[in-house]
Amino acid sequence: MSLRHISIKDFVIVRALALDFSAGFTVLTGETGAGKSILIDALQLVLGDRAEAGVVREGATRTEIEAQFDCPALLLPWLDQAGFEAVPEGLLLRRVIDLQGRSRAWINGSTATAAQLRSVGEYLLDIHGQHAWQSLTRAESVRALLDAYAGVDAQSLAAPWQAWRQAHQALQEAQKAQDGLLHERERLSWQIAELDKLAPAAGEWEDLNTQHTRLAHVQTLLEAAQQASQWLDEDETGVLSRLAAAQQALAQQRHLEPGFGAVLEVLANSLAQAEDAAHSLHSYLRKTELDPQRYAELDQRLSQWMALARRYKRMPEELPSVLQAWKQELTALDAAADTESLAQAEQAARAVLDALVQQLSQARGAAAPKLAQAVTQAMQSLGMQGGRFEVSLQPLPQVSAQGMESVEFLVSGHAGSTPRPVGKVASGGELSRIALAIAVTTSRLGSAQTLIFDEVDAGVGGAVADTVGRLMQQLGRDRQVLAVTHLPQVAACADHHLVVSKTLDGQAVHSSVQGVQGELRVSELARMLGGERLSEASRAHAKDLLSHAR
Repeated sequence: MSLRHISIKDFVIVRALALDFSAGFTVLTGETGAGKSILIDALQLVLGDRAEAGVVREGATRTEIEAQFDCPALLLPWLDQAGFEAVPEGLLLRRVIDLQGRSRAWINGSTATAAQLRSVGEYLLDIHGQHAWQSLTRAESVRALLDAYAGVDAQSLAAPWQAWRQAHQALQEAQKAQDGLLHERERLSWQIAELDKLAPAAGEWEDLNTQHTRLAHVQTLLEAAQQASQWLDEDETGVLSRLAAAQQALAQQRHLEPGFGAVLEVLANSLAQAEDAAHSLHSYLRKTELDPQRYAELDQRLSQWMALARRYKRMPEELPSVLQAWKQELTALDAAADTESLAQAEQAARAVLDALVQQLSQARGAAAPKLAQAVTQAMQSLGMQGGRFEVSLQPLPQVSAQGMESVEFLVSGHAGSTPRPVGKVASGGELSRIALAIAVTTSRLGSAQTLIFDEVDAGVGGAVADTVGRLMQQLGRDRQVLAVTHLPQVAACADHHLVVSKTLDGQAVHSSVQGVQGELRVSELARMLGGERLSEASRAHAKDLLSHAR
């Protein structure tokens, strides 16, 4: 069981509709033009199909569709990751479309996007339309169907294939760019060697300038220090002698004037500081001397810095960082030019890809004949006795993100004919039956619990129609099956029967759906058998169909 309930308001020609669904096989029937496929269209919209303003019923302002499903356990992690809360009611989906074609959607009461609705729909429904055969002519659809039957997923190749492609491209680009890389490497190596001779250190430029400036003025500095030292330390007239004399004079009279104590303290501090200054000047004069050699060395070093800075059009203080950047660039070039390492990386990535591709090819090779046999058997029961279905696997010239082979479905409609690509089969009836055979054979694949067949039995009749009905009835024992059909033989096999009818209300046509049982169901089957004029013969035939369908 999956789909529990759907309610539709102001959708195309439906004013208001609410339906409950049960497990098993359910058919929708009705007159031509009554809107049998409207329910399917509404389900597709609530599951993220493209919204258009034309779906809003004439005279209304918006369309509203709500659907309630059982929530598959496989969907719970997706809901949690996407930020939707699981609710006891199952899974509640809602979509509203206005006259401008604007759409809003909700999942369990929280706003959602159409893309999120589509993601949810993959867990809930598989829809087989009356033109399902068209997908059998598309390579990606055919490949995906075989992979699903084989129980593999080609998406697992995406990341390894991309990794190999990147490694392969890096190797090719390195091989093509060898000459350019070599020239660039030589240029960088020469520049790095030239700067390495200078070996500029961080902060060295500022230190050189400080030292150079001091040595350039050392004579003036020595003269100033000598002069200051003499003023401080001259025998009779120096600052130290005079401070000491002042201190002594006041100290002798302190017993008469206690206020001299504060002055004496200031003088003592001043004398101590002056003595420290004199000591520092004596030390400076002993250690400092004219050093023309060192000055010349500094001058030469500064000239080297400035010459390289001008050559490379940089500020001198930037040279250390420039050297480091060049070395990093050279390392990157060495790595890019290392074709041997790139070749090894490409081979390693290809080995990983080849192992996965081989597993995928083996799975496809094993599944192809099994799928062919199963579909061939289904074709026999659908009136194509002697027909044969084949799954052709052809190697590709180069590995792709989907594997190493192309997949194509071939079919022959009767014994003795050569299987040809499905798209080249001429008969529309055969195409529909082949599509139905494949749909029935593969319908148990995937996680969706609800299968919908929308007039896939077009072009089918007679005993084959009875077989189609029994196949769907059989599917309904394991999955919930909904089918839109015009065949009474198929409708008779259903566990539940819904009839779509249209009524004229003034100038507007409205569509409605109701479940039928007993005599009402007999009447609907009789209408399908004999048209609008019901006869006892058609009613008897309808009852016979129902009795044999049980």
